[in-house]
Amino acid sequence: MIVIGGGQSGLAAAHALRAARLPFRVLEASDEAVGSWPYYYDSLALFSPARFSTLPGARLPGDGERYPRRDEVAGYLRAYARRFEEEMRYGQRVEAVKAAPGGGFTIRTAGGTEREASAVIAASGYFGRPHLPELPGLAEFAGTVLHSSEYRAPDAFERQRVVVVGGGNSAMQIAADLAGVARVSLASRAPLRWQAQRIAGRDLHWWLTRTGIDSAPIGRWLGGKSMPIIDDGRYRAALASGNPDHRRLFSRLHEDGVEWPDGTRERIDALVLATGYRPDMAYLEGTGALDASGVPLQRGGVSTTVPGLGFVGLEYQRNNASASVRGVGRDAAYVVRKLRR
Repeated sequence: MIVIGGGQSGLAAAHALRAARLPFRVLEASDEAVGSWPYYYDSLALFSPARFSTLPGARLPGDGERYPRRDEVAGYLRAYARRFEEEMRYGQRVEAVKAAPGGGFTIRTAGGTEREASAVIAASGYFGRPHLPELPGLAEFAGTVLHSSEYRAPDAFERQRVVVVGGGNSAMQIAADLAGVARVSLASRAPLRWQAQRIAGRDLHWWLTRTGIDSAPIGRWLGGKSMPIIDDGRYRAALASGNPDHRRLFSRLHEDGVEWPDGTRERIDALVLATGYRPDMAYLEGTGALDASGVPLQRGGVSTTVPGLGFVGLEYQRNNASASVRGVGRDAAYVVRKLRR
């Protein structure tokens, strides 16, 4: 079996395949198995405590109640990947997956190597395909435009006027991060939704785990619903201070700024699009595994159109946690069981 992608989802799949005693190889495009974690913005921290943010069989070291930061998670994944050194193949960017004449699949990499496999697990995630929405006037705007995947730190935006587009956790975190050095507005189409980080003295994820909500197979009902901003009070306090402020999304962009819904025009220096991602699985084009927009046709992580093809790490694949470190292990075990049959 071939696993495409060596980040958290691919490593979870590797663990499940080894537990099932199935032979496999993991094809990872980069030179280490850390997924997208080293490329996120510097201030990123998990919203779930360390004890809930682990792959199967290995806890994050240290205080289980802390909220791990970006580099901690990357280090944890590096250490986790060492247990699969024999099965990992680095520098193997998959370009195409095709049905093999005798059954199974042929997997071709960018270097021209071809491999045969009886089954494939696509675990390449989202980071490689940032979603850039169509915004009126975007092509005219002469200022800085970047997706949140390109944002690292606020230093380059000192004393600038910045608008962050989005209404989720990343948008709020980046807006608050920038507000230390710049004048920032958070702009979204819909009102912001909030979720308390702690309830009755316990972290939200304690409640999600204790009640079973976190692992309930309800992904198809949750998909499409916007996630609330998880807040311990700091982000609502930041908005209450006036920097950042929250506004309805502008009606259009001009060469030097934005036009707000009330007709007011304002000069801005930079636009940060915290507008999410789409599945990065172009290598499956032509197989019938994707819909017209490139989204996998699947149920519970098993392809509904291509026998022998599975997915790990899709948002709401089976439940609320499917695209997170804490959830991919359960989903990977489920997909491996299904593919094995």
